[in-house]
Amino acid sequence: MSDSITQGDLKRLIDLIVKELASVALPPGERCPCHSVGRECCPNRLQPVIDAGAARVGLNAAGGAPASIASMIDHTLLKPDATRMNIEDLCREATEFRFATVCVNPTWVALAAGLLRGTSVGVCSVVGFPFGATTWDVKAYETRRAIFDGAREIDMVINVGALKSGDLRSVERDIAAVAVPCRECGVVSKVIIEAALLTDDEKVAACALAKAAGVDFVKTSTGFGPGGATVADVRLMRRVVGPEMGVKAAGGVHDLEGLKAMVVAGATRIGASAGVKIVQQAHAL
Repeated sequence: MSDSITQGDLKRLIDLIVKELASVALPPGERCPCHSVGRECCPNRLQPVIDAGAARVGLNAAGGAPASIASMIDHTLLKPDATRMNIEDLCREATEFRFATVCVNPTWVALAAGLLRGTSVGVCSVVGFPFGATTWDVKAYETRRAIFDGAREIDMVINVGALKSGDLRSVERDIAAVAVPCRECGVVSKVIIEAALLTDDEKVAACALAKAAGVDFVKTSTGFGPGGATVADVRLMRRVVGPEMGVKAAGGVHDLEGLKAMVVAGATRIGASAGVKIVQQAHAL
C-alpha cells in the first residue's frame, strides 16, 4: 500500500467530512417535538433506515422472534484471560442459539473456525485491539493472518490518536489497510471508532472516512474504553453512514431492552457477551 495521499485526495476527504457535519447540524433551537432532542436523532425520522437495516437481520424496531434476535448478535469473548475451555463454551453456545458470529481475539480464530465448521455461525476477530495504536502495516498483516486462520469478519480499531490530531491521511490509510484485504477475500469489515473518546465532530469524521473506504460496518466501541454504546452515538453514526452500511453497537448491551433501544437508534448488529441472556429474555416474552 502506498504511503502517499495526494492533496486532491485530502481535499476530497475534508469536503466529505464538512458535508457530513453540515448535514448533521440543526438550525439553532430546532428540536424534535416528540423527544426534545435534535430533529435528526428522532427514531421516527430514521424509521426507513431502521427498516432497511432490520430487514437484513429479520428484526424490526418493535421486536422479533428469538431466532431473529440471535442472528444479529456477535457472541463476544475478548477478555485477555479467556481460556481454551471458555472459547469452546462460547462456540457451543453460539451454535445452540445460532448467533451471527463468535467474536474472539486473533489467537483463538483457528480454534473457533474449526469448532464452528459446518454451522451457520461465523468467526469474527479483532485487529489493532483494543487501542488502535499499532501501525497500518501491522494491522494489514493482522487482518490477513486472521482471514487465513478462518475469520470471516474483522473488527478493526482506528488510530484514535491520529484522528484527534487531525491527521486524516493516517486515519484513511489505517482503515484502508484493513478494508482492502477484507474486500479482496470477501470478508466483512467493521471499523471501531471508540466513540467515548471522540467529540461529535470526530465521530462524524471517523464514520465519513470509514464510509469513503467502503467498509461494511461502523462500530461504536471496543468494550475496553471509557464507555460503551449509547443510543445517541448509534443515531449519529447511522445518520452519517446512511442506509447502505451496517452499524454495530458494542459495549454495555446487557439485556433485551438494551438491544431493542440500539435497533431503534439504527443498529443492525450487536456485540455482546450477554447474548444468551438476551435470547432467553426474548423466549420468555
